[in-house]
Amino acid sequence: MATSGANSHSLNCFTCQNRDRTEWCVLSDKELELLERGRVTREYTPGDVIFHEGDSCNGVYCLEAGLVGVRKTNADGNSILLHLNNPGDTMGYRAFLAGEDYHASAEALEPSKVCLIDVATVRTLLAQNPALGLRYLKRVSRNLGSAEEKILHNATLSVRARFAHLLTVLVDRYATGKEQRPIEFELPLSRHDLASMIGTTPESMSRTIAKMEQDGIAVFSGRKVIIPEMNDLFQEFEPEHFV
Repeated sequence: MATSGANSHSLNCFTCQNRDRTEWCVLSDKELELLERGRVTREYTPGDVIFHEGDSCNGVYCLEAGLVGVRKTNADGNSILLHLNNPGDTMGYRAFLAGEDYHASAEALEPSKVCLIDVATVRTLLAQNPALGLRYLKRVSRNLGSAEEKILHNATLSVRARFAHLLTVLVDRYATGKEQRPIEFELPLSRHDLASMIGTTPESMSRTIAKMEQDGIAVFSGRKVIIPEMNDLFQEFEPEHFV
């Protein structure tokens, strides 16, 4: 069973600031009323599990606020962080669409607010509004594209280049004052999770960080990162850093 967070009644489908970023943006007011009746919103603290890999699918989850990591257990029993969900992202839709159990676990990495829309409500809305189904198809297509890009990176880029690419993504999402130099921001992930996201070991991750610090590309202090010059980070994608 998923770890239950505290119920929250402060959110409303009509006033949700993230609605335009979700599949639900195509719903009419009448359909939004149905969505409102079929949702439950909960708050989670870091480490809370929203749903577990192998749980029966009880609906689709929408992240209202916070940060959620999607994890899967490998053959050795290790937890691998697959990707991050940000406000406006939808979780669990793959299991819903396939009529299967959840394929991975979802864990709150920051204090998070998550809306669960039950199976019956999603089915009814999909039957009433074909545009909603098209929105889900687009999300599936985008995620397949991201997965293909990750496979390509793991096959063609060195660990250092893959980590540099991940840093540019994290800067874009989480750094403020991107025009300032140096850029400073807090990593939302542990080094173990950083390693799993780029398909390497924590030991290799530590060696890569040490070498990038030695070369002046970035400075790491706990989860704080200082990047003196973004152009130097982008140059990590030059051919000499390919496998």
